[in-house]
Amino acid sequence: MTQHVTVRLNGGAVRGRRFDGHLSFRGIPYAAPPVGDRRWRPPAPIAPWSGVRDATEPGNPAPQSAQSFADVTSVDEDCLTLDVTVPAAPGTGRPVLVWLHGGGGTNGTAATYDPRRLALTGDLVVVAPNFRLGVFGCFGYPGLADGGTFGLRDQQAALRWVRREITRFGGDPANVTLVGESYGALMIAAHLVSPTSAGLCHRAILQSAFAVMGSTPAHTFIPGVPALPPRWLPAAELDRLGAATAAEHGWVTPGSDPESALAQLRRVPVADLLQASAAFIRPAFGGPTLPESPGEALPAGRFHRIPLMLGTTRDEARFFVGLFADLAGNPVTAESYPRLLAEAFGDAADEVAARYALDHFPTPSLAWAQICTDRAWARPAWELGRAFAAHTDTWFYEFADRDAPPLMPLPGFPTGAQHASELVYQFDFPGGPSLSATQRELADRMNRYWAAFATNGDPACVDQPAWPDLGTGHVQSLAPDRINGTDYKADHRLDFWARMP
Repeated sequence: MTQHVTVRLNGGAVRGRRFDGHLSFRGIPYAAPPVGDRRWRPPAPIAPWSGVRDATEPGNPAPQSAQSFADVTSVDEDCLTLDVTVPAAPGTGRPVLVWLHGGGGTNGTAATYDPRRLALTGDLVVVAPNFRLGVFGCFGYPGLADGGTFGLRDQQAALRWVRREITRFGGDPANVTLVGESYGALMIAAHLVSPTSAGLCHRAILQSAFAVMGSTPAHTFIPGVPALPPRWLPAAELDRLGAATAAEHGWVTPGSDPESALAQLRRVPVADLLQASAAFIRPAFGGPTLPESPGEALPAGRFHRIPLMLGTTRDEARFFVGLFADLAGNPVTAESYPRLLAEAFGDAADEVAARYALDHFPTPSLAWAQICTDRAWARPAWELGRAFAAHTDTWFYEFADRDAPPLMPLPGFPTGAQHASELVYQFDFPGGPSLSATQRELADRMNRYWAAFATNGDPACVDQPAWPDLGTGHVQSLAPDRINGTDYKADHRLDFWARMP
């Protein structure tokens, strides 16, 4: 028999479910639906409701089209809801962990992640919001105020909801940790710089943040993809991109004034806008929400001083090379390898080739994946960590279980500790892979570290291996057979990459 539990919030009462050991509340609105005239506007307060609102089913995902790496589809803009998971045992003043999902900026939903193990292991309240993505989250157009920041502002609204309401779930609004993976981690970098995020969280964890600072040479994100621009876009440039995209698709009558054009754009069907979603994943700077590019502000030390954790997986890029090259029928070959090197590194190609000789790797694709991991993931993560550590307490990790069961199997391709492989150790996924007994032990240790950081601003745990901060140069390796320091710089040839383009 299903047991329900009711919590009264400022906007009205919600009814969640009581499970063995934890309580679950899903689909709670934290802002008004951004539909109709509210498209591309800041999140607005919710309208109070009468009676008891059902909170047993997930809210709508943000509008998105299915991708090879994500099979969720949605065309409903009413998506500003969040899930709350809390231990069932009575308690107050619990640390709060707010989870920002990944998905490349176009995809993802909180409902995919079941955080009960994190909540129970660490005695935490876990909050997971949905937020606008792609063309709905990062669109800009001449005359559109503070364009390119709507997803970021949704996350800020969710954090303000936590500040107002989390005591009703036993959480401590003065002890909030913001955690994100991949695109979610990139957004945390924006929160660290945004003046309107000040005080909304008290520490943060960035898991596999991609290219927060610096450049990404051709092919080092995905083979076949040119050099990527910075992950942050000047507002004026975004406005030009939005205008050009709208004209190209015929969404706006030629010669319309900005106000009329925006009114027309707010009537364009969701499915039509989603055709352009991948072009609008970079938050824009130059407005009140994000005045400065995090790519410039963070290395200069202009960010909120809170304790920080960050890290990567040992084989980040195997996911991208395996999925978008090998499984797409276009693996890296001995013949294509020199061309990729030349297009990525120009005059330095021969030096890179000498460091990553093909006879040192089982296949050319794995050689290229190692180059991409080291150059596009490890180098910028290390530089970001050092920038943080110069100004605040910072801890760095590497998830290194090369036998990790992949969330997305890549048949015939050795996934290793690929991008997102640590998530199975933190969350349960519907139909997801299972962990061995030793991997379950690692998962428990990882969740205890994360919980200790959320509780105290330091991952140190009783009966766990010590974890010195990054100021000492220490990187904590997380694997079933080894939790201790690793020579991250040597493993990823970072001294070499520091002098490469």
